[in-house]
Amino acid sequence: PYCGVGCGVLADVAPDGAVAVRGDPDHPANFGRLCSKGSALAETLGPDGRLLHPEIGGKRASWERALDLVARRFSETVAAHGPDSVAFYVSGQLLTEDYYVANKLMKGFIGSANIDTNSRLCMASAVAGHRRAFGADVVPCTYTDLEEADLVVLVGSNLAWCHPVLFQRLVAAKERRGTRIVVVDPRRTATAASSDFHLALRPGSDVALFNGLLAHLWSSGAADLGFVAGHTSGFDAALSAAESVRLADVARATGLAPAELQRFYALFAGTERVVTVFSQGVNQAADGTDKVNAIINCHLVTGRIGRPGAGPFSITGQPNAMGGREVGGLANQLAAHMALEDAGDRDRVRRFWRSPRVAERAGLKAVDLFRAVADGRVKALWIMATNPADSMPEADAVQGALIT
Repeated sequence: PYCGVGCGVLADVAPDGAVAVRGDPDHPANFGRLCSKGSALAETLGPDGRLLHPEIGGKRASWERALDLVARRFSETVAAHGPDSVAFYVSGQLLTEDYYVANKLMKGFIGSANIDTNSRLCMASAVAGHRRAFGADVVPCTYTDLEEADLVVLVGSNLAWCHPVLFQRLVAAKERRGTRIVVVDPRRTATAASSDFHLALRPGSDVALFNGLLAHLWSSGAADLGFVAGHTSGFDAALSAAESVRLADVARATGLAPAELQRFYALFAGTERVVTVFSQGVNQAADGTDKVNAIINCHLVTGRIGRPGAGPFSITGQPNAMGGREVGGLANQLAAHMALEDAGDRDRVRRFWRSPRVAERAGLKAVDLFRAVADGRVKALWIMATNPADSMPEADAVQGALIT
């Protein structure tokens, strides 16, 4: 329900057909909690406005006829124009298994990498930042780390509204064990109202804020020299860039008072168990990848990563954005975080899939995919569990492409 937490829900059906939902007490995401979005799920189960059967040309059709038509049209298009003339546009609402099969079909049997996802719109910066920092798109935290941290820094994340159950878990941890909460957000959100303090920085200045923090962590002796030497590369260059900006420069860039910066920097430096949560306020920015890496660098220099209650934590906007990425549901990667551009990875995937081929070059990413529909390069498109006519940038152009 427009949320990335992935709560477990139990549904009970009454004799009259009425459905009631409740949180699953054994589910590791929510442990029985539900927010207003989850509690209202039963309201979406009625037949009004729902497509209950396949349609062809606006008329009801059998599943057999509909699937035969799709298979025939795709086969004819590939035969006439090549595999790159077709595409899938998928969604973070799909189950992991659905994502996997769609990716396998397109890349391994049709032979094109033209499969991309609406997760591109919200998570591409995090994916690129993770790959630049770790070599793979991996998230080094779990929800439990939020409850084990002594300090949680929320950057560009209105957790109270966008991930309410996670916010409930964080507030409970604050009440139980005194977790400190810092919110970094230009807006005064409901999350900020519940924080210990709020850094209302100037929009777009996150990189300056965290580069300033990196320099402070080094100068204050908070760096874990053993971790830096044993587990990182390029640290000298990162530190040199951070140290070139003084505290006064960070204050000018962010619009924050030097005393606010010093308070935040001292709190971060002096707290061993720190989780930094970032979401769409970081990801959906022109310099989103640089923001992600500026945050990650502060955890790498202190070694506060890969242990309980510590690490940089990207939280998604949809319940299976991460699952889709893990099975390769993007135009520029393979399953299990393997690289599309690596011939050895392609051969390994092809043998595992027992497929005749694997696409050898990256396909069209979300925005370019719909431009290709508009100019005729993509002649057949299968859209799964998303509505790009509403959710894509330049929605009018997307609608026009789909109509023509």
